[in-house]
This record gives sequence, C-alpha cells and structure tokens, in this order.
Amino acid sequence: MTTTMWSFLFFLLIFLVIGFSSILVRRKTNTDYLVAGRNLPPSLVGLSAVATNNSGYMFIGVIGFTYTTGLSAIWLMVGWILGDLLASQFVHRRLRVNAEQHSSLTFPEILSSWYGQNHVVLRRVAALIAVVFLGTYAAAQFNAGGKALHVLFDWDLRTGAIIGAVMVLFYCFSGGLRASVWTDAAQSVVMITAMVIMVTVVVANQGGIGETWTKLNHVSATHMNWFPEDLAFGLLGPALFVMGWLFAGIGVIGQPHIMIRFMALDNAQHFQRARLYYYLWFTAFYFLANAVGLISRLIIPEANFDAELALPTLAQDLLPPLAAGLVLAGLFAATISTADSLILSCSAALARDLPPERWHNYVLTRASTLIVIVLALTIALSGNKNVFELVIDSWAVLGAASGPLLIVLVLGGRPPQWLAVAMVVTGPAVIYLWSLVPGSGTIYALMPGMLAGWLVYGIGVLILRNQEGASSKGQGTRKQ
Repeated sequence: MTTTMWSFLFFLLIFLVIGFSSILVRRKTNTDYLVAGRNLPPSLVGLSAVATNNSGYMFIGVIGFTYTTGLSAIWLMVGWILGDLLASQFVHRRLRVNAEQHSSLTFPEILSSWYGQNHVVLRRVAALIAVVFLGTYAAAQFNAGGKALHVLFDWDLRTGAIIGAVMVLFYCFSGGLRASVWTDAAQSVVMITAMVIMVTVVVANQGGIGETWTKLNHVSATHMNWFPEDLAFGLLGPALFVMGWLFAGIGVIGQPHIMIRFMALDNAQHFQRARLYYYLWFTAFYFLANAVGLISRLIIPEANFDAELALPTLAQDLLPPLAAGLVLAGLFAATISTADSLILSCSAALARDLPPERWHNYVLTRASTLIVIVLALTIALSGNKNVFELVIDSWAVLGAASGPLLIVLVLGGRPPQWLAVAMVVTGPAVIYLWSLVPGSGTIYALMPGMLAGWLVYGIGVLILRNQEGASSKGQGTRKQ
C-alpha cells in the first residue's frame, strides 16, 4: 500500500477510537443516547454544531459548487450565516430551556409539547417528514464519503458508502450523540487546518494574493462575477437570490440533527459561549471552503472532472502523502460523523415519535438506528443526485416543515393542532410546487416554503378569530 493509504487508515483509526472512547462514559438510557445526557460543554456544542451542519456538504458540495459557479457562490456563505445568526437570536436558548422543562428528547416531540400539550398527530406528521428527509440527508453523507475514497483508492463509489454505513453503526452503538460530538470536534480542527494549508500553498505557488486574483479573473468570463448570469426576475434577481440563501440560514432551526446539539448543552446560561464558538468556526469554515473551490480551478482543469472531488484531489496533488492521508481521513470522518447525527435524529423519530409511548425504550431506539442506516445506504447506492443537490433539497424540506412553526411557538403563538399540522405540511408541498415554476432557481426553495407556512398560520388565526366573533355574537343574541 502507498504512504497515503497507510496514513489514511492510521488517522481514520484514531478518529474511530475517539468516537469509541465515549463508551467509557455511556449510560444505557435514551437521554444519554439521544442528547448526551444534556451535559455537553459550550465548546463541544459549538464546534460539533458547525461540523455536523457542514462536513460532506461543505467539503464536497460547497467546494464543488464554488468550483463550478465561481465567486457568486459566496452569497451562500453570506446569506446562510446571517440567516442562521438571525434565527438563533430567538430560538436556540428557548429551545434548550423548553426541552429540559418537558424532558423532550426529539425535535418532533418538542414541537408537539411546547406549552405542555400533547399534539400526537403533529408529532407523528413531523416525525414522518424527519424520517424521510433525514434519511436522504444521511445518504448524501454516505455519497460524499464514497467520493472521497474513490479519489484516494480508486474504489467504486459504493464501497466507500458501505464502509461509511458500517462506521456509523459503530459510532451510534458505542456512544450515541456523544460519540458523534467528540469525533466532530476532532475532525473539524483537522479539516480547517488542512484548508488553511491548501489555500496558503496555492496562493504562494501562484505568486501571491494579487497574482492569484488576476489569474482567477482569467479562468472564464463569468468565474469572478458577483452574481450568476442566468438570474430571473430582472433587476430584483440579485436581491432575491441573496434573500433565498438568507432563508437557508434561517432554516437551520428546522434541522433536528443540529438543533439537538443545542438541546444537549449542559446549561442554558452557557448559550452565548456556545454561539461564540459556533459562529467563529462557521465563518472560517465557509470562507475557506469558498476559497478552496475558487482557487482549485487554477490547479485542476475543468474538463472531465467531477467538481465535488476538488478537495481530495487537491490534497493529493499539493500535500505530502502523510498529510494527504490525514486530510482524507478527516474528510471521511467528517461525513460519517454527520451521517451519524442524522441517523440518530432519524432513528429517534422512528422509535419515539411514530409508535405509541408504551413502545418507547432503549432497545427499540438502537434497533431503529440499524433500520435507518440500511435505508440511507440504499438511497446512497441507488440515487443519481450529487451531494450538493441531496443536501440542499433535504435542508429545504426540513426547514420549511418545522421552521415556521418553531418561530411561531417561540414568539408566543399557540396554534391548535390542526393549524400546526397544516403549517408543517404546507412548506414541503410549496417547495415541490416551486420547483415547477420557471426561473425558480433564482430563489432557494426554502424561502417560499417558509413564507407559505407563515401565511397558513396567518389565515388560520383569521379563521379562528372569525369563529370566536361568530360565537360571541351567537351568545349575545341568545341572551337578548
């Protein structure tokens, strides 16, 4: 075997050991398995939330998207981070407090019991959506891992996906969420260091920042344009394009695998520290991913190249074999630890939110984990979409399903169950319909999906007020 292969296997083993070591503090309870006993320090919450938010999407999807589209991809970063920051001002702390008050272990559970009620139908509808699209999201991570090993060893893409699925099972059964969080923190440090090194090496080889910028402007006529050329809606196109990605950031509040980390924070009073770690790390990650995607066009010709393989290809071309193996092990571990988080949230919905309460137990939760892994692997092996598309589609549906309702609940709204269910199903339906609209690619589908959810809530409130008014009039007439 080559030095790079030995290096990859060695460092991958280290990541596995980090995750497996969580078994030393494991407790065989659903609380420990799903939310790490609600005992995670702010640093791990912040780093892990960033890592699981991005990983395969960032290192494979965003870098590949930037390689293909050029500088205009930066608006994903700007909109995504600002939208995320805006939503966090209202949601994250209250989510943590509410989860502890009602002993909620899953995202659908907290939506259905926010004010102490028990909206069973809402919980099951939200859980069904979570199972389907978290599973698809996990498939994207298996797909990303497969691509990384394809570049490293020239293995069939399916081989990497299968290895990834086995590793996820290993992570989940060893320590649940805690295993994922510990591995997230380790691989995120490795990956951010690797991207800094690669950007520095390329810029130095190209003659410095100024010379690199000049060469980037000569890649193509559109590579360094601030906005895509094919935007619809005329002069409003650029503004709507950015606004769509702002909603993508707001949509983080509908992502169970990310929000569960804030639910697992050791103390709600530590929230500001967790946010500081989160946003500093998030900004650095996204900026470096965009930079790697841009400059990779100077090293790798566009012809006959899968853009989503840019990072592993650069690692092999620019770094010594030992360092390349470390980067590729970190990339593979990143995708797998995120898949682990997705699988855990998905299996939690399958085991705790869909069946009757009398079936809730630790054994069923672990069995559901195995079922979900098999389903996600099947999607990865049979799907024909790339990582970016799988993540973007799943993110939109999950954000539009739960995000509008969560905002309403946080701001004090108390929709009855029928209205909450209508909000949850309307967002995903609008996302599908939006894909059929000409020029819909200008605006990320999550924006119309979330706006539709709030529109349904507004209409529902008007209906309820009219009913109350009619009831009051009827009572007044009978008194007369």
